[in-house]
Formats: sequence, C-alpha cells, structure tokens
Amino acid sequence: MGVLDASGRRSDGRLPNELRPLRFQRDYTTMADGSALVEFGNTRVLCTASIDDDVPRWMRQRNAGWLTAEYSMLPGSSPQRIARRAGGRTKEIQRLIGRSLRMVIDLNALPQLQVTIDCDVLQADGGTRTASICGGYLALHDAVTRLVRKGVLSASPMTGQCAAVSVGLIDGVALLDLPYSEDANADVDFNVVMSSTGELIEVQGTAEGRPFSRPQLDELLDLASKGITEIAAAQQAVLAQAPTPR
Repeated sequence: MGVLDASGRRSDGRLPNELRPLRFQRDYTTMADGSALVEFGNTRVLCTASIDDDVPRWMRQRNAGWLTAEYSMLPGSSPQRIARRAGGRTKEIQRLIGRSLRMVIDLNALPQLQVTIDCDVLQADGGTRTASICGGYLALHDAVTRLVRKGVLSASPMTGQCAAVSVGLIDGVALLDLPYSEDANADVDFNVVMSSTGELIEVQGTAEGRPFSRPQLDELLDLASKGITEIAAAQQAVLAQAPTPR
C-alpha cells in the first residue's frame, strides 16, 4: 500500500496538505512568566518562558538582552525511555529554537534581561522541534507582554511572529506535518521556520532515501508556507486577548 489510499488520504485520514489537529493551551503552568502547551496530533510539548536579570557574561558589556532555549524529551515521551541527558541532537534543536525566536524579538529592547525558553516534550510523535518553536513563540510573547504591563519595559520588544512545520516526500508525494510513522519512512524530510509574513527564517532538509529536484523543493516550501499560515492564524487567535495579569 502506498502513502495514500484510493481516496487520496493518508493513514490518519488527512489529505497530503492538511495539518494534524492543532491546539494551544495558554498559561498551562502559572509559575512561569509565560507558558503554552502545544499539541500537533499526538505530539505534545510544554513551552515556558522565564525572564532573568542576569545575561551571559559575554553580553554584560552591551546594553542588550539575550534569548536562549533549552529542549528535552521526558523519559516517558516515547515508547522507549529517553535518558535525561543533553546529546548532540538535543543541543542542535535547542540552537534552532533559540535562533528562530531571536528573529522576532529586538534584543536591544531587553536591557540586561535574559529570556529562557524551555521546551519539554511530554509525548513525541514527530515534529517536536517545530512544535517547540510554535509554542515557544506564544510563551515568549506573553512573558514580554507582562513585562510591559508591569512597567519593566516601555514597549513590547516583539518585532514579528514565527511558526514552524515539517514537510516531506514519500514515494514522490509531498506531505505536510509528518507524524513519526511518516517521518521514519520519508525519502526527504524538511523542517521549515517562517515568519507570519512568509519570510524564511530557517530551512533544515535532507534526502534520506533518494535525491530530490528543485521543483520538488519548491513544492515542499509552498506546502510549508500553507501550513505555517494556518499555524500563525491559530497563534493569533490565542493572542487576540491579552494574557491575564501576574
């Protein structure tokens, strides 16, 4: 059986260009400056934003702030227990999340403040890094909005909006938002981060099974753009109301 059935649908009933069921739960925890639980199908990631007045040593001579990210898969997040250690894959994902979110905030407007985005995977079924970016953006937005409300910042340092999604090719078919069962069998696998205005922030992609053509690359990027537009709309629906005061 191919990746699509006779009606052109995937094994979970979606069309090739459909996202998995998407849900954001704002302020999932009440202790962090901002938090969001993000769900893409069976993938669930808790994203929190914490603000500290101690920037890294190499930033102390600059009148600017910093944003960094940490990522972890909890031991019970997959069928096989995940060890509590930060391997090479974890560090790569942390850097991706941090780079992506730094593209939508003015660090010069965060004098001597550091924002840490923690992304903890509660359940992994593909797309954990892209889900982390989507939820991390909401947690970040709420955290700095609360700083403005408290008078710590005179204006919001947010300069844009970002979201991310996975795309891939299986047997020549371009698919949006791959769960693990598809991701593990993909001939080509991409993670795409974009702004809400359609500008590319980062593209991570590789041929796992066979090379791909330039037209196929364009098809994947167009598919990612469609998905990210929908994700950005869901983020905006959450942010339509200001976060509750803390």
